[in-house]
Amino acid sequence: MTAPARRRRVSPLPYLLILPTFLFVALFTIWPMLLAGYQSLFLQRLNIARYREPTFTGLQNYSELFADERFHQVLINTLIFVLGTAPVSVVLGFLFALLVNRALRGIGLARLFFFYPTILPLVSAATIWLFFFTPDYGIFNTALRLLGYSGPQNWTSNPNLALLSVMIVTVWKNAGYYMIFYLAGLQGLPQDVFEAAALDGASGWQLLWRITFPLLRRTTLFVATIAMISAFQSVDHIFVLTQGGPAGASTVLLFYLWQVRFEFLNVGAASALTIVLVAVLLIFTFTNFVLGEQKEDAYAR
Repeated sequence: MTAPARRRRVSPLPYLLILPTFLFVALFTIWPMLLAGYQSLFLQRLNIARYREPTFTGLQNYSELFADERFHQVLINTLIFVLGTAPVSVVLGFLFALLVNRALRGIGLARLFFFYPTILPLVSAATIWLFFFTPDYGIFNTALRLLGYSGPQNWTSNPNLALLSVMIVTVWKNAGYYMIFYLAGLQGLPQDVFEAAALDGASGWQLLWRITFPLLRRTTLFVATIAMISAFQSVDHIFVLTQGGPAGASTVLLFYLWQVRFEFLNVGAASALTIVLVAVLLIFTFTNFVLGEQKEDAYAR
């Protein structure tokens, strides 16, 4: 063929379609991250006159942050909160989906019952739970008295129970949301595979463990990822229930970031905390995806 090959024309349509999303991500995600990274290199305290103008200090904000014992406690609280809420919420969401994935009369009401906490505003839900946690006549203490335990517990003001109280509300709020994803996944599974396995004599547990779990691995990876991210972003109900107390017992990373920025007015330290939070989220998300891919490779073999 002697004629020069014509260059392939590239259509601009795909780029125009992703342009709004790219602009949104660049404006509200990439730019704030870059700005926070830049501000984290400066000392700026808006409540102290001589430090109101930013002064370049390099990595001083990071060194002071990691040397702070309160920050260490916040990291421990955050780790306990994430590991105590995300896995439990995901497991409960899966169990709820198994329970309501039935062609029964009135099953829609059961699904609504499990999903209802999700549609409640988080502040409203936390306010409702304040009544449950009330020391004298709250539902929790009333149930404990019926079980023979004497003496009311001050759930949100006890350093040993405050973080647990926040975790209970978080699990109650999120489990129904994750149920929707698992329910959609269950209803999309090929039923002929289950019928063939049942004809071969597979038990209910074998169907669940050998077929349902492997087929839902992608759904589980997605749900686990958003559960982890959501756990790190939890802050609204902490304002209502404990305000981070008592003595910082229920302070998690995002709430501490809000305190440093808007109560202590320390812009540099808050920016450093933002970078740390983003780095932790990236590590958790990347680790989750790597483990999910390894499990998928194991299933493929």
